[in-house]
Amino acid sequence: MIGSRITSLGHYQPASVLTNADLEALVDTSDEWIRSRVGIRTRHQAAADEPVDELAAHAAAKALAGAGLTPGDIDLVLVATSTAIDRSPNTAARVAARLGMGSPAVMDLNVVCAGFTHALATADHAVRAGSARRALVVGADEMTAITDWTDRTTCVLTGDGAGAAVVEAAEYDDSATAPGIGPVVWGSVPEMGHAVRIEGTPPRFAQEGQTVYRWATTQLPPIARSVCERGGVDPADLAAVVLHQANLRIIEPLARRIGAVNAVIAQDVVESGNTSAASIPMAFSKLVERGEIPKGAPVLLFGFGGNLSYAGQIVRCP
Repeated sequence: MIGSRITSLGHYQPASVLTNADLEALVDTSDEWIRSRVGIRTRHQAAADEPVDELAAHAAAKALAGAGLTPGDIDLVLVATSTAIDRSPNTAARVAARLGMGSPAVMDLNVVCAGFTHALATADHAVRAGSARRALVVGADEMTAITDWTDRTTCVLTGDGAGAAVVEAAEYDDSATAPGIGPVVWGSVPEMGHAVRIEGTPPRFAQEGQTVYRWATTQLPPIARSVCERGGVDPADLAAVVLHQANLRIIEPLARRIGAVNAVIAQDVVESGNTSAASIPMAFSKLVERGEIPKGAPVLLFGFGGNLSYAGQIVRCP
C-alpha cells in the first residue's frame, strides 16, 4: 500500500521587521493594546520588489535541501496563497521556474488561512492515487500588501512569510506503522464567508473579528478532536499542536479545548503575526528546527479562517 509522509520542512521570512512601536506611529494603538488583544509583538514585511513567489521559493529550497533532493526530483508543486498579484503564470509555476524544476504539475490553492492544510491533503491524495511520488507543498502570503494601514483592528495582525514541506510516497502494509500523513477532515461555512474578506481593487483584508473568534473557539474544538480520531491519536498523546497562527487569544483556548494537555503549542504568531497560508508550515518548521518535537511523534495541523473554512490532519514529525 502507498501512503505519504513529510520528509522535510523549510521556512522563510523577509528581513524587514515591524514592531508594535512602529505601528504606534501609523495608527491609534499601543504595544500594550496589541499584546493584550492578539499577543503579537512583531511581524515581517516583504519589500516592494519581493513578490510572494520569491518568499515561497526560498522556503521551498530549504525544504528540498533538508530532504536531500534536487528540484528535478519533484513532480508536483502546490502553493497555497491568497495574495499573489498575477493570475498566470501561477505562483506554483513561478516557484518551479525559480528553482529550475523539470516538468512538474503546478497548482495554486486559495483557501486563505486554511490553504496549507488543504494543499497538504491534496498532495497526500495525489501520492496515494499514484499521480505523484514527490510533492512540494508551500504556504506563502504577503498579508501586509493587502492591509489597510488605517484600520487599527486589522493592521496590527498581518505579516509576510512562507513555509514549505516535501511530501514523499511511503510504502506500508497492515502490520507496519501508518504513513506519516493521516486522513484530512475539512469543510466550510459558506454562508458566513463574509466574516473574512480580501476584496476590492486594490484588494484589502477585512474581517468581523468577534464572529471569527466565537466560531473558532466554540465550533472548531470538536472538529479538531475528530481530526485526531480519524488519525488514530488521542489528543493527550499529541506531541505538538500547530494551529493557524491567527491570534494568541484564539490559539490558547482552542488548543486547551482540544485536550492536547501534553503537547507543545505553536505560538509563532507572537513574532510573525498572521501570515495566512504560511502560518502553519512556518510555525511547524521552526518547532522542528529547534528540536522541540521528537522525530516520528504525532502532530496536529489545523488550519481555519477565510470562507470560514477548515482542514486538519495528523502528521508524523519528520
